This record gives sequence, C-alpha cells and structure tokens, in this order.
Amino acid sequence: MRSTGTYAASTTLGESVQAFVPHALPPAKPALAPESFVEANRAAELALARLSGVAGLVPSVDWLLYSAIRKEALLTSQIEGTQATLADLFDEEAGFAVNNTDDVEEVTNYLRAFRLVQSQLRDPAGLPLSVRLLCDAHRLLLDGARGNGKQPGELRRSQNWIGGTRPGNAVFVPPPPERVPALLADLERFIHNTDNGSQPLPPLVKTALVHLQFETIHPFLDGNGRIGRLLIAALLEHWGLLPEPLMYLSGYLKQHQFEYYRRLSNVRTEGDWEGWVAFFLEGVATAAHDAERNIVAIATLLATDRRSLLAAPKAGPSSYRLFEMLPMMPRFTIDQVRQKLATSFPTATAAVKVLEDLGIVTELTGQKKNRSYSYAAYIALLSAV
Repeated sequence: MRSTGTYAASTTLGESVQAFVPHALPPAKPALAPESFVEANRAAELALARLSGVAGLVPSVDWLLYSAIRKEALLTSQIEGTQATLADLFDEEAGFAVNNTDDVEEVTNYLRAFRLVQSQLRDPAGLPLSVRLLCDAHRLLLDGARGNGKQPGELRRSQNWIGGTRPGNAVFVPPPPERVPALLADLERFIHNTDNGSQPLPPLVKTALVHLQFETIHPFLDGNGRIGRLLIAALLEHWGLLPEPLMYLSGYLKQHQFEYYRRLSNVRTEGDWEGWVAFFLEGVATAAHDAERNIVAIATLLATDRRSLLAAPKAGPSSYRLFEMLPMMPRFTIDQVRQKLATSFPTATAAVKVLEDLGIVTELTGQKKNRSYSYAAYIALLSAV
C-alpha cells in the first residue's frame, strides 16, 4: 500500500492528537498508474470540449455564464449546509425580500470570491494562481457575520479537525498549523511546475490531485471546501481545459457527497489516489454532459419564446430588448425595466405586458402597484440540477 503522508503530534483544546501531514505531490512509491486514468481522462477532456462547442448555440455566452456561475456558487454552498435556492439568489439580486439572508450572503460571497480569482487570472498584471490569491478569495468568502472570528484571508494559526465532537474523536485531523505554509508552497510549486518527469500527468488529473491535497491541508479555519472547489474552476481555466466556467462540478459532488468524502478519506488512509482520480474524472465528464444538456434546453426555451414574441402583433423594440435581458434578469420590477431600457414608465409597463400576455413572464405579487415579475420557465430549467 502506498503511503500518502506521516503523522505529527499536535495539541488542541488540551488534547493531544495525531495530525496527518501529506507527502508532496505527485503520488510516489508507486507513481500514479497511467492505466487507471488514461481512458477516463480522455472521456472527461472530450466532454469539456463538447461543452465549449455547444455554448455557441446561445446568442450570448454571458447568458450561460450568468446562470452557470450562480449554480456553482449555490451548489458548493449547499454542500456546506446552506439552504438558499437559485430563486432566492435571483430575488436578492432583484432587490426583493428573501428569507434566509445569511445563506444568500454566503452564496453571493462565493460569487465575489470567484470573480476576484477569475479577474486576476485574466489580467496580465494580475496575481497568478497562488496561496496569496486564494487568501484574497477567502477574505471575500468569509466577509460577513458568519465569517467573524474565522480569520478571513489568513492561514489558520491553530489546530483544526473534521468530524467528531472534539479533537480526540475527530474523523480527520489536518496538519499542525506550523506545517501549513510549507505544504501550500509545495502545492503551489506542483501547480506551476512544467517538468513532470518522463510520464507527465494530464491537467485534469493534476487538478484532481491539487483539490484533494488542498482539502487535506485544510489551511483555513472555515471555508476550505468552497475554496478547494473554487480552485478546481480556477485550474480548469489556468490549464486551458474550459475557456469559460460553464460547468458546475459541485452539482455532481453534492449528488455523490458521501462518496466524495469517502474517496478523499481513502487517499489518506489507504493511499488510494487512483480511486479518487477515477471518481473525479467521472464527475467532470458527468457535469460537463449535464451542463451541455442544460445549454441545449436553455437555447430551445429561448428560441421558442423568441418566436412567440416575434409573432405577437403588439410586440415592439422595447419588448424585444426586454426579452434579451431576461436570461440575466430573470426576476425584476417595472422600474428596473424602465432603468435598463432607459425609457419611460408607460413604455416599460407596455413591454412587460407584452411578455406577460404571451405567458413568457408571470407576475408574482397579485398587487396593483409595486409588482414583481419572473421568467419562471427559465428559472425552473436552471434549478433542475
């Protein structure tokens, strides 16, 4: 059996525990067996290529990104127990009242962290994929009430543990805090090392290894899972595997949450890197196929509704422009339409009424004034994971 780390004595809350310190990547003694990942890697890369290609079915890739990034933000947060829904997120963005405001705040914080990482990676003068960038993302992720006292943006200075009611009965104890900086430096070197020896590992396989290593190091007091999954999306872009973040892998990980955690644990306890990589590659292929299917469904819905609108006698430029905004404004008020279209209130009202009469949008409040609207069919499509 392959050894994937050593143990170091650590003390926390007055208890002495054995903390796991992972070996540096890549797996060694033995090295990762190519026959365990070659076919699955090819299938996953092909699924990502097909996903990139099918994005052209929709007039604007921004429409797809708007929903895909929000689905990933929502699903990665749900893995950690938040109860927010996609409709909650759209309501919050439209300025409507939402019930679980703390949960929605966590999701919007993830969106902010994601945008920061993406903008830095795309800016020639921005930060590279690094510990410093992940710390900056972590600061945004934990910005708010629930993040207070969790050292946002800072590597932990105390021993943490996963599962169990106390350190002594924990399911897993990550490395002692003093070992974290060196372990992360090793991980950063692995990401940027172009010399992978005689058998270079494919980028998707490296992504799988990096995610698990990050989760094993567990460098923050809170938010490790979400930052670790954000790191996956960043690596897909860094290695040119997906030009735009159209895939929401957290949907697969949430659906197979028990298996996800079991595979992570098996690497630490049994050295089963191959099992984890196989699970990860299957997840990428499945998530890419799901995203592709979702894009086709969105494209079909938008084309059908657009045809209805173009055939409507009362439709005009304002209603056409409003329709084109719906994929990025699925919940709205007439005043928001007025502002977006830079038009009068009566014109905005008339544009909304055309879409309402066609059944494209529905009114939510039943009131005469301060009415709210929803592109319900579109939201339902996006909400189906």
